Amino acid sequence: MTTTSPPSFSTRPDVAQIGAIAWVRKHLFSGWFNSLVTVVLGSLLIRSIVGFIGWATTTAQWKVIPENLPLYFVGQFPADQYWRIWALLWMISALSGLTWGNLSQNVPHLFSRTVLIWVGILAVIFVLAPTPLPYRLLLLATLGLVLTGAWAGRYLSQSLPSFGLGLAIAWGLSFFIMLWLMAGGFGLKPVSTTAWGGLLLTLFMSVVSIVLCFPLGVALALGRQSTLPVVRLLSTVYIEVVRGVPLIALLFIGAVMLPFFLPGNVRLDLVLRAIFGLTLFSAAYLAENVRGGLQSIPRGQAEASSALGLNTPLTLGLIVLPQALKVAIPSIVGQFISLVQDTTLVSIIGLSDLMRISRAVLANPLYIGRYAEVYLFIGVIFWVLCYAMSWGSRQLEARLRTTN
Repeated sequence: MTTTSPPSFSTRPDVAQIGAIAWVRKHLFSGWFNSLVTVVLGSLLIRSIVGFIGWATTTAQWKVIPENLPLYFVGQFPADQYWRIWALLWMISALSGLTWGNLSQNVPHLFSRTVLIWVGILAVIFVLAPTPLPYRLLLLATLGLVLTGAWAGRYLSQSLPSFGLGLAIAWGLSFFIMLWLMAGGFGLKPVSTTAWGGLLLTLFMSVVSIVLCFPLGVALALGRQSTLPVVRLLSTVYIEVVRGVPLIALLFIGAVMLPFFLPGNVRLDLVLRAIFGLTLFSAAYLAENVRGGLQSIPRGQAEASSALGLNTPLTLGLIVLPQALKVAIPSIVGQFISLVQDTTLVSIIGLSDLMRISRAVLANPLYIGRYAEVYLFIGVIFWVLCYAMSWGSRQLEARLRTTN
């Protein structure tokens, strides 16, 4: 008779560990090579951070920023008309707050702990901003307007089923009110576009170009997928030609050559010509992003809609296009972010955007050599804009997610 003994194990089973120490061991010090890489890169990172803090607190001359804040934000806009810029900002803040509340109507808590932390950080930044006290109070009032609008938007969305449609109409009408506040006329003092500059001009060109290039890009994507040979050929030629031309070339075409194709008594504003170039360029790239989304939709979707009796426009508008745009959200937002960054090129054709304003500030004998401070400030502004768009796209994706 043979007996069997239980198998012996040379090692004990690993004990599950959780917490920060376990995470560090697993991801940063899991082996000798990972430990070496972590130590080397960590040392370089710490050295860079310490060096930057030392430069920012001892060597850097930050006075170049607060002394030129009006130039950075509104360019040469008349100082006695700044109230129009504040009115524009408050209108955008109110609509943004209402939109926030509308999108968060089904969220258990409108102001979560994370939101409150960011609100507190913004409030501290506004209080410590290197601006006169009235401007700090106005910035705090703007923040309060956003929060109030969010609360009101949540309440109205739950009470009025058509509030979302009304909000969309309000955003559309707000563009014309913004344009009236910026350009003047109809009772307001006219302000030439040559006085627009800085962040104001950058945002204006970005928003208008995004609004115009989106429907054009969708139309080009649908045209390239069309069964009509002429429409497909024209759309393909446009997309391939524009994508093969640098943006700066299109800007020069819009600034220099476009007037030759217009009647002699018609003179387009330089800002409009720059928007023309940005729109044409971005629409071609956006068309390919949307086309990728269209190709991801199974053919059975269109066939099923046809079996239900829907014609081609209804199939595209109700079945195919909404799904394609949802799939293409990351690439579309990425193109919009590139468009915002591409607005820096308009300084080459004479517009006073943030980059041109920066060069004008650096040309002042008082600020010669302050390149790092100026361009770091401009970089932070663009990072805030682009990160806000990225965060918004992630929230939109989360809201539209229908599958796990």
